[in-house]
Amino acid sequence: MGEITGGNTEITGDFTIDEANDLANILKSGKMPAPARIVSDTIIGPTLGKEAINSGMVSFVISFVIVLAYMIFYYSKSAGTIADIALVANIFLIMGILASLGSILTLPGIAGIVLTMGMSVDANVLIFERIREELRAGKGMKLAIADGYKGALSAILDSNVTTLLTGVVLYVFGTGPIKGFATTLVIGIFTSLFCAIYITRLIYEWQLKRNAKLTFSIKITANNLKDTKIDFIGKRKIFYA
Repeated sequence: MGEITGGNTEITGDFTIDEANDLANILKSGKMPAPARIVSDTIIGPTLGKEAINSGMVSFVISFVIVLAYMIFYYSKSAGTIADIALVANIFLIMGILASLGSILTLPGIAGIVLTMGMSVDANVLIFERIREELRAGKGMKLAIADGYKGALSAILDSNVTTLLTGVVLYVFGTGPIKGFATTLVIGIFTSLFCAIYITRLIYEWQLKRNAKLTFSIKITANNLKDTKIDFIGKRKIFYA
């Protein structure tokens, strides 16, 4: 034991709150004239270990492949492939931005990427469904695509803006892992909007110039949920339950 100079000292280590309190009580019970008290404690989110990273990445890859396959199955090889290209571009953009910021991939970060992937697909689904509605109304492919994007834009922006506000709040008031999740989420929102609205539109315009055949459904899914109307207000008591 050395002399405590300056009137204060500190003990550092990986302690829980209970362990820190026990240590403080032990020091207080000794013959030291100065009482020991916990001045502050900090919660630090650890980076993922190798096993956790592997588990998280396996889950991400499985969900990623399932989403890619589902988009092609439900919206046809034509439209589904374009949506998948946008999704892959979105993931690369997120990874690139995180790497440029020097961010460490954590479990909340992976969760944020998976959530962003779902939001990106959701934007494409909204666009595709609006295009299908326009095609059923008898419009030509070029006009249906233009009106489909225009009609889906407000819904896409509304959902992403509300999620963006949530991400900002989590980043401002969160700590450690929560900030990591919020960072990935906010970045993903902007990249998702860019890929779903801009990249896919460019591909469609290129396809139209080539007079390529574009389809937005297959026989099995062509009439799914067609003219489906659910009275949510009238059945609100059921939904509340």
